[in-house]
Formats: sequence, structure tokens, C-alpha cells
Amino acid sequence: MAQVGTEQLHPGDQHEIPNFEAHESPESLKGRVKKHYEIASDYYYSLWGQHIHHGLFRSASETKEQAQVNLINYLLEISGLPTGSKVLDVGCGIGGTSRFLAREHGAQVTGITISGRQVQIAKQLTSKEISDSFAVPPGDFFNYLGKEGKPSGTVRFLELDAEKMLEHFQPTVKEGESFDCVWISEALSHLPNKDLFFSSSFSLLRGGGSRLVIADWFKAPGLSPEQEEADIKPIEDGMLLPRLYTADEYVEFAKRAGFKIRQKPIDISKEVAKTWDISWSLVSSPSLWAFAISQGRDGLSFLQAFRAMRRGYANGTFRYAVMCFEKP
Repeated sequence: MAQVGTEQLHPGDQHEIPNFEAHESPESLKGRVKKHYEIASDYYYSLWGQHIHHGLFRSASETKEQAQVNLINYLLEISGLPTGSKVLDVGCGIGGTSRFLAREHGAQVTGITISGRQVQIAKQLTSKEISDSFAVPPGDFFNYLGKEGKPSGTVRFLELDAEKMLEHFQPTVKEGESFDCVWISEALSHLPNKDLFFSSSFSLLRGGGSRLVIADWFKAPGLSPEQEEADIKPIEDGMLLPRLYTADEYVEFAKRAGFKIRQKPIDISKEVAKTWDISWSLVSSPSLWAFAISQGRDGLSFLQAFRAMRRGYANGTFRYAVMCFEKP
């Protein structure tokens, strides 16, 4: 990397931030999201490991991997999810959380993602973890046999658009598949139709206290047009998001769908912001930027959004929160 005096320049400083490009339609946005994950998921794994989400840093000495597990455990804590629960992990990525819930919590997990490549990687990693072999066994389910006093769990992975999950799992009221928990970590912000997600989750959950567990990205309330333009639009553009909502707006979506609040939104922005300092350092390879540029403007705007995420956290305009709802 080039140096000026003693200051080392980041490759991202040498490239322009692309102008904002509006999404033509919800379907075109989902197509761009799918293409992104088909191309980038192997890079995600090489840079972040199996958990492709923020880390919750409780001490300065923790690694990003420890912090990522902290976030999962915190969601388990605020939700009080019983062991052995049947869980739908929406936007499961390459399956890190799905495997954790099956292995450590005895959950019966179905992970869904819009990316076929992510399903392929998730199955390979799960097979490797269980059998130390990359051969994927026949059938959908991977079995985690309880060890060291832990309950047994299962996990499977499906390629599925989250906005079609109700259609897939519950073709009829009598014969459909239901769950004890819908778990969604940093994927809901991608979905164009938030009302549809909340109503579908409500329909797929069993009654009597079944949970909807959410960790996601938000904008701060009451932002000026200038703050939206400077801090939020580059994140929406680079991360392929429809407009960002506030955490309180998610509460309203949940209430409209019939949920009651189990845990109101908890802002943990300060505890997770370090994720993007680490991420910015991880994308310091000129070859990675060259690859991103070769993928067109979406590749470059994605990496440049890392800078916007750091700025948004520093300015307090971009937020991260967790919450949990119940179906009565």
C-alpha cells in the first residue's frame, strides 16, 4: 500500500464512492441481493468466518469470532428461547447461527437463504463440523448428537426467498409446517416488504409464547435530510437495502401483525460498532478492491459502504438493535 509520510493509505481511499443508484423495483433489488451473495459468500467466509453478522464486544481483548458468538447468546438471553425449540433461521447465510443453535441449544433448525451458493457452503461446513468430511450426506437434515450433557439438535438449509416462506411452509392451514421461533439476524433490513415478513412470521409461529427474535440495522429517529443523504443513503446503496427504518417502526410492524412485545428494542450500537473497524482493516487488500471493481458498481459501492457504516456509528445516525416479540 502507498504511504504518505508515516500514514498508510487504505485502498478504499483511492476509489470514488459511486453515486446513489435507486432500486428499480423490489424484485430487481432481490435479484441484486442474490447475485451479490452468490459472488461474495466465499469472500465473506474467508474474511469473517462462519458467522456473517456483527459482533457484540464485551471487552477490548475479544476476537471478532468471540464477539459474534456473544451476539447469538445475547439474543438467546433476551428471548428466553427454550432448548429443543423448532427454529426458522431467516437469512441464515452460510449457516453459522443455525449450526450454533442446533449444536449448543438442541434446536431443530431450518435455515433459509436466497442464495444457492450460501446453501452449498452451509451444507459443506455443517458436514465438515459433524463428520470431518466435506461429503454432504443424503437427505435434508444434519444431526447433532448431544455431547457433554447438551441436547441433540438438527439443521437443514433451503434456498428460499424469505418473502415466500409462508407459501413454502404453510400451503394449507391444516397441513403446514409451524415453528417455535422465527430468528432473523441482519436480514430483515434487506426485505422490501416488512409488513409481509411480520405477518408471515406470525402465521408460521405456533401460539402460546412462540418467539420472533430480531437483530438488525436501523437509522436513528428524527434525522435531517442532510444526515440521510450523507450517512444513510450510502449504506442503503452499498448494502443493497430498501429504505432503513427506525427500531420503533419495527415495533409497529410487529404490533400490526398481532405480536406482543417480549423485549423492547435494545440499542447496542456502541457494543457492536467495532465490527466495522475490524471489517475496514480486513478489506485492505488491493486485490480485493480490484475484484470488487470487476463486478461493477455494486461491488465497489459495497466496499465503500464499510466506510459509511463506520461514519454512521460515529455520528449516531446509524444504529444497531435487538428485540423479541411473542405470539400470544
